[in-house]
Amino acid sequence: MLGWFKKKLKKQEQVAPVDDTAEDISSPAAPLVETGEPDSKTAPEGDESPANLQAVEEERPAAAPRSPVTKEEEQLPQSDPIDGAIPKEDDTAPQPGAEEIDEAALPPAESTLKITRETDLPKEQGKQKRSLLTRLTEKLGKTRETFTYQLDALFLGKKEIDANMLDELEEILITADLGVTTTLELLENARRKVKRKELYDPKSLKETLKIQIRNLILENDRDATLVMPDKGPFVIMVIGVNGVGKTTTIGKIARKFQQAGNSVMLVAGDTFRAAAVAQLKIWGERSNVPVIAHKEGADPSSVVFDALGTAQEENIDVVLVDTAGRMHTKDNLMEELKKIKRVIGKKLKGAPHEVLLVIDATTGQNGISQARLFDDAVGVTGMALTKLDGTSKGGIVANICKEMKIPIRFIGIGEKMNDLRDFDADEFVEALFHSGSTKTEN
Repeated sequence: MLGWFKKKLKKQEQVAPVDDTAEDISSPAAPLVETGEPDSKTAPEGDESPANLQAVEEERPAAAPRSPVTKEEEQLPQSDPIDGAIPKEDDTAPQPGAEEIDEAALPPAESTLKITRETDLPKEQGKQKRSLLTRLTEKLGKTRETFTYQLDALFLGKKEIDANMLDELEEILITADLGVTTTLELLENARRKVKRKELYDPKSLKETLKIQIRNLILENDRDATLVMPDKGPFVIMVIGVNGVGKTTTIGKIARKFQQAGNSVMLVAGDTFRAAAVAQLKIWGERSNVPVIAHKEGADPSSVVFDALGTAQEENIDVVLVDTAGRMHTKDNLMEELKKIKRVIGKKLKGAPHEVLLVIDATTGQNGISQARLFDDAVGVTGMALTKLDGTSKGGIVANICKEMKIPIRFIGIGEKMNDLRDFDADEFVEALFHSGSTKTEN
């Protein structure tokens, strides 16, 4: 589903001639940002009313007035997100590698973040595509051992579909965490096809199950194109219970955005867990992106408030907000999460643009309970399922799509950077039902 975002297309511009003796400032590696104790001018704890937020804005040092920005100035080179320096260039001299752009061929003014699937590869890269599928098949090994292999054993040597076979099939599907309701729906459809003589043998039954599971996922798949706001960054608020891998997922998503050409900022909104800020900073260093943080115990809403202000000033494309893990049954902690979302919305209209719920796939049906309560509290718009390589119950993917009708953006199938995969229903179902060797291609 959600891959990475293509960098916004902008029109080529011309700048006024300047003194060619101006200092040439290069963009250094983006440093980590430690803002220290929450400033008294930031959003106060427990109070995010519009009046207070407005007062905070008025107390901030006034920025130097800027002259109106013309269309020709819109595409000036962006500075490093922290240093804030913009190199000046003489547009009278030809720039290396510069190409003329046909403005008539450019897209409309509204920019979009178009999703690109990892498997949407050119034909000449077909081998790489097959390798990606093979790797996913290997990583789903535990689920396949209790699902695909059991299906093959059930159907082996059978020439017709009978009641006993369907009863055994029901047990296999429930064991794979497809859920009782989803399993009964699949079997009822199979029985109807048998009565109509549309299914004759176990092989055709397996193929029918494969198609139905794929359809369950795709029916609840939303349009994966996300619209970039007119002003300010695209904000993703990442939520979930303790220990599901939120911070690790954020670090891997940040790398995807960066590789797509977007500037990224990480926000350490988890101010309670020991070493949470340090862990996020490590991921920031790996991807060379800035991390905004206050000291341990600070109000997370204040951290987010300051971070969004910095992101707006530095023209950051994507902001990823980490939040403290919290049990979905704790009302007071869920209220705090609502507060963080309100502060984000007041600081930047329309934000957060994505509320990404991270779920540990090994929790099985409990993951659906988590999703329901988080959705009721803050409105989940996308999900990431982690640790799919460590569970034998991969059927939770289809079940959670059916029950929640919320798209799955990412799946985690390992600890390496490239083990956070853009979720693709066709690829997932193909790997789940794959029989035979899973030897990795060279």
